[in-house]
Parts: sequence; structure tokens; C-alpha cells
Amino acid sequence: MKNRTIQLITLMAIISMAGIVVLQVFWFRKAFDVSEKEFDQSVFTSLQRVAEQLLQLNNQQVPNARLVNQLSGNYFVVSVNGEIDTKVLESLLKAEFKSRGLTSDFEYGVYDCNHQKLVYGNYITFSEDETRRAPRELPQWKNDLYYFSVNFPDKSNHLIESMSIWLFSSLVLLVVVVFFAFALITIFRQKQLSEVQKDFVNNMTHEFKTPVSTILVTSRLLHKPEVQHQPEAIERYSNLIQQEALRLKSQVERVLQVAVWEQKQMKYRMEAVNMHHCIEQSVMSVMQIVADKGGRIEQHCNAANPEVTGDQMHITNMLFNLLDNAVKYCLQPPVITISTRNNGNKLENCRNGQRHRHTPKKYSPHLRSFLPGFYRRCA
Repeated sequence: MKNRTIQLITLMAIISMAGIVVLQVFWFRKAFDVSEKEFDQSVFTSLQRVAEQLLQLNNQQVPNARLVNQLSGNYFVVSVNGEIDTKVLESLLKAEFKSRGLTSDFEYGVYDCNHQKLVYGNYITFSEDETRRAPRELPQWKNDLYYFSVNFPDKSNHLIESMSIWLFSSLVLLVVVVFFAFALITIFRQKQLSEVQKDFVNNMTHEFKTPVSTILVTSRLLHKPEVQHQPEAIERYSNLIQQEALRLKSQVERVLQVAVWEQKQMKYRMEAVNMHHCIEQSVMSVMQIVADKGGRIEQHCNAANPEVTGDQMHITNMLFNLLDNAVKYCLQPPVITISTRNNGNKLENCRNGQRHRHTPKKYSPHLRSFLPGFYRRCA
């Protein structure tokens, strides 16, 4: 599947999930507002009924005006024209709230006209836990009439607990969103791994092709009559074939490490490496191919200290790939120049008299400023 298609599908899925979440939040808020209005209406009706009962007990006429006022979301005051017995008030409040299904904890206070202050009455709980809260001062209402106040400190929590179906649906949606995010992350990781493996296979094709070509060219040379009478040449070509066979073996081991790469456990074998020795091995591998194309390789390894710290197999592959590319992409007989020198504790390369410094992260300290000086001169 193309990257653009995956990105489009992912974007649409994210927009859809975001829309569902927004709708869930919107309807949850709407449901909460409806529940709050129903709760307030029930409280209004209950307190109105309690006020009428108190007036009847005091042999007073019930006025036509509204007796209940809501000062805040959870604080109500009720006006009565007479003294209030706290025991009677508490009994009436509990009975009226229970009859209307109002089981939220509340606290009430009575305004004392003699002392002109609001006296804390009691904290009432309908739960099994009868723990009483410490008395505290309730807000005072600026009114000269007799009144009592009722406060619901846990009103919001009570309303949320009563919306069990909405809480369950929100929890299910949260789980779906989490799994959706996890699925997206997994898909992108798998896609990234697939691309890495694809690049790895392409690179390995190049890595296998070059040693095989070298072995084929060298084996043909061994069949030439003029070479068969030269023991030194036979030994040199035999060593080259053995060297390329070992390179193939190391590449096979790298292929087997793909599973290790997937688990991000790839480790480099860091050791002291003689860069001149690696250059010599790489040059020997491509020397005959260069000669067949009528080219040549010039070496100017002038570094007194050629050692670097790194993985010898990867360094050798890097050098060989540069040489192989120099031969492959030159349409005319290539002339490849390799030069090295030291600058302090750093190993440098030079191109046409200019120094080139580079800082790879994996090789230190000497390789901090090293990049092999391979380039093509096409006549």
C-alpha cells in the first residue's frame, strides 16, 4: 500500500475517532445538564413543601411568593416567617428528600434573628457511612426574614454517579481510542520495519553480487595457461577467492541478524582496526575488475597511525562499496586514488590537495575525521 493511501486512511480514521470523542463529550455534558436541572427541580419542590409544612406548624398563611431561592449551583435558601425548630426541620428535610429520591448528602443551617447570624445545623448523609463532618460556617443570605439554607457539597459527584450508562459508554469509548492508538502505532512500526527490511534486502543484493563477481573473475584467471605456470599468482588469486568467500559468509550472518534488528538489539563489534589493512583488502577485491576495464588504483597511504576503533566488517564493506561504485558508474577506464594521512590523533583523507574532515558517531577516536579518499577520474 502506498504511503499516501496509508496517510489518507490514517487521517480519516483520526478525524472519525476525534468526532466520536467530541460527540461523546457533548452528549455527556448535555445529559449532565439535564440531570442537574432535574435535581434542582426536585430540590425546589422538596424545599417548597418543607417550607409550607413549617408555616402550617407555625399556624401561618402560605404566601403566594416563591419561598425557595438558589444562590449557587448547590446552595439553596428557604424563607419562612417564624422561628424554626432544627429537629423538626431536619426530620422534614430527610423525609421529603427521600420521598423524591434525593439521596445526595446535604448540610443545612438556620438563620438566628436574635443574633443575626446563620447557625450551622447538621450534616446529613444517606450512605451507610455515618461519619459526620466538622461544623462549619455557611454563607449568609442578605435578608431580614427567617430562613434556613441547604447545601449539597457532593452534588456534582452524585450526579455523575447517577449517570452510570454514560460512564460505561465513555469508558468503552476510551478503551476503543486506546486500542485504536495502539493499532496505529503498531501499523506504522510494522511499515517502518518493512521498509527497513526492503532496504536491507536491496543492499544485501549488492553486497552478495560483488563478492560473487570477484570470485567468478578470479576463477577464470586461474584457468588461463599463463597464470597456471605462476605459483605466486595462483596463491594470490586463491587467497582472494578465500577472502571473498569469507566475505560472503559474513554477509550471510548479517542476513540472519534481521530478527535481531527488529528487536533493536543490533550490536557492533568495536575493536582496534587497521585502516590500511582494510583498504588493502578492498583494493584486492576490485583490482582485477578495474584492470579488466583498463583502469588502475593508486594508493597513497601516508598515515603513520592507521588504527581506528570500529567494526571491521562494516568498515571493510564501506570501503568496498565506495570502490565498487567508482568502477560501476565510470563509463570510461577509471583511475581511483586512495590517500590517507594523520592530523594529530585523527585520520584524514585528501582529495586534490584538499583535506576533508568528517565525524562519524560510531568510530572513535581516530575515525572522527576520516572518510576514505576515493574518487574517479574519467579520461
